[in-house]
Amino acid sequence: MIYLQLILTAFFWGGTFIAGKLLASEIHPLTASLLRFSVATIALYLILSWRGNKPSLPEIQYLPRLLLLGLSGIFCYNIFFFHGLSHIDAGRAALIIATTPLVITLLSIVILRERITLLKGAGVCISLFGALFVISNGHPTILFSQGIGIGERSLIGCVLSWAAYTIIGRTLVNKIPPILTVFYSSALGTLLLLIPSLWLGLVPETSNLSMTGWLCILYLGVFGTAIGFSWYYQGLNRIGATRSAIFINLVPVFGMSLSVLIFSESIKSTVITGGILIICGIYLANKKH
Repeated sequence: MIYLQLILTAFFWGGTFIAGKLLASEIHPLTASLLRFSVATIALYLILSWRGNKPSLPEIQYLPRLLLLGLSGIFCYNIFFFHGLSHIDAGRAALIIATTPLVITLLSIVILRERITLLKGAGVCISLFGALFVISNGHPTILFSQGIGIGERSLIGCVLSWAAYTIIGRTLVNKIPPILTVFYSSALGTLLLLIPSLWLGLVPETSNLSMTGWLCILYLGVFGTAIGFSWYYQGLNRIGATRSAIFINLVPVFGMSLSVLIFSESIKSTVITGGILIICGIYLANKKH
């Protein structure tokens, strides 16, 4: 069940690139981020209340790490995400995001002292190559010849922010239930986003948002955040940071597949080949040793 949830999480996150790209043309990145996590926080609160676990204030000893989660995975990540998508296409953005599992693996070794076997390391590398293969249409080297602009730098910020969110969250999942951790970080991140949004006078932008824009916000808030983040944290708790993070390499595959369905783009054999490599890499990284 945990593997199925992580696969579905990757599917939901693949859709966030399409929703984020549509939103980037309508409203400021700060406004989009604020709306996304306002919806997510409300959805998480309703889910917790429905389960009979109505959230209360967190214990003071965990507050600094929860604030860091809100700052890294909510505030910084989403500013970088929407800003990056306003400057580069979704496919190139997905390429940079695909390096996230590798960064998390390296940080897990250094910070969490997580043991990485040769087979697990090979799985991470194969899965990463598969992701690059999908996004580059079978020619990964072409992607690196396009230079690093402001959009690329923003997406690198996404990678570092999510890696920090994962590592910090890994230290909390044994102390606070995953969905509650996500609720606290989402609520704190929303408050952090609200401050500059009010300061810059961006909140009135919401009145100009189209119906498509609101549907994108709902998708990002409920599926891309409330459900996706919760299942990802359950994965961290059950199988660790490296084995959970490698499922992120499925995101560009789902993202491109959704582009085919929504925008009627043609699907190529390189997507299928890259997808097979990603699945093989995930299997190796999660294989019992």
